[in-house]
Amino acid sequence: MSHTVEWRVHLFLFEDEGRTKARIELDTGESALTGRGVARCNPDDEDVPAIGDELAAGRALHDLGEQLMRAAEHDIERVGAPPASPRPRPGYGWIA
Repeated sequence: MSHTVEWRVHLFLFEDEGRTKARIELDTGESALTGRGVARCNPDDEDVPAIGDELAAGRALHDLGEQLMRAAEHDIERVGAPPASPRPRPGYGWIA
């Protein structure tokens, strides 16, 4: 089965009150999702705007990815498949 589609993605970055904010909008033609991410420069660190852009954009992409996974899991269950087992959390970064 051959299947080709085009999804449109727009990524917006904003600097606001010492924070970099990212918004990513996905339009599949059938639905739309928005991911969001924020980064803040530690006052003791050198201000490198590109790092804030990367962190905020990466967090927005991660948020969007999680939304896509939830949508797919919902659609899988809707067509009668059993619920997926919980996904393990990645083993990196600080423990919350």
